[in-house]
Amino acid sequence: MIRVCGLSHHYGLRPVLKDVDLSVEAGELVVLLGPNGSGKTTLLGCMAGAIWPVRGHVEFDGVRLRETVQQEKQLRQRITYLPDDTWLPANHTGREFLVSVGGLYGIDDFRCFDHADRLLKLFHLEEKQDAVISNYSTGQRKKIALASALMTEAPYLLLDEPFSGGLDPAGILALKGVLKRLREDAQVTVVMTTPVPALVEELADRVAIIQDQTVSLIATPGQIQEQAGEASFEQALGKILYPEAIDAVGEYFQQEPQE
Repeated sequence: MIRVCGLSHHYGLRPVLKDVDLSVEAGELVVLLGPNGSGKTTLLGCMAGAIWPVRGHVEFDGVRLRETVQQEKQLRQRITYLPDDTWLPANHTGREFLVSVGGLYGIDDFRCFDHADRLLKLFHLEEKQDAVISNYSTGQRKKIALASALMTEAPYLLLDEPFSGGLDPAGILALKGVLKRLREDAQVTVVMTTPVPALVEELADRVAIIQDQTVSLIATPGQIQEQAGEASFEQALGKILYPEAIDAVGEYFQQEPQE
């Protein structure tokens, strides 16, 4: 499991996260939700070890990040972190990239070859597999980035906005199906961000809502809807997270000049 313990972080003089506590069970899919700038990406980066928090720590299966070099090497091969804006090697082909990522995670060459073929087919990238990534469209780059995360076969996936970045309906459908199967069949643990209520409701076992620099609520989508007393999960999120946005829509039309 993943445990975030008393985690705080700031950039310069601006606090971003304060005393965050969060536990994610093995095989669970948790979505981090909150307004823009609430600290979702920072929390995900801290969980991945890409950002070192000012206070607190993160544990995977009882082992703290950055405790010892040996433990850290072992943890890094069990954790995959995919930022929203992923760096990609522009002058390498998609297939070369996938196989090299598999090698970094210690996966056998022939297993890498087979897995790369399956991922390229999954995301409809067979025709682009031998083209350099600089020739990929925005959506195709997103797909190859997602494929590289899945290539690692890691039991922990930390995904920042995996459904954004020009992903087409086929890619969204494929990613949803894979995440469901990995969680149910392989007990892969997923922590991700996405602002789309329909995706959250369909995929999340639990939702962690970040407000006022901490996790203010963690519950299932159904529990959140029930607590808010709304007819839909989307309406519940609006009531909890963005009440001013609903009011702003009414105000916008009320102030429309009359002809």
